[in-house]
Amino acid sequence: MPIYFYSTIDAYGCFSNFSRHGFELGGRYWPTAEHYFQAQKFAGTPHVEHVGRARTPKEAAERGRTRSVPLRPDWETVKDEVMRAAVWRKFETHGDIRAVLLGTGDEELVGTPPATTTGAAGQTAAGGTCWVASSWR
Repeated sequence: MPIYFYSTIDAYGCFSNFSRHGFELGGRYWPTAEHYFQAQKFAGTPHVEHVGRARTPKEAAERGRTRSVPLRPDWETVKDEVMRAAVWRKFETHGDIRAVLLGTGDEELVGTPPATTTGAAGQTAAGGTCWVASSWR
């Protein structure tokens, strides 16, 4: 049976990119996976620091979604690997949440933003599927 997660206060909230499980990656400390992911959209520019200094993961997401600063040219090609690296490092750094992850066994892990679902598990309003995170293990 799939395990759905999104909010940081849910049973599997530690799986959220907004969970406060910081890590070091690329020579810098990141307070959340969301901070890292959003900042990497602007690798090699001063905007990386602007995103990285956001007080909350929500603020980091907002700063990363700005289109007043151009995205790195290869973003569509590298974004999945950027996310993989952040999530891997997060779970590598924090043994407590690594144990939660490993405790899910072979269950499918699905990040499902509640505002985008149409009622069908894993289905977005646009008809696509939600983010599946089972490859973390």
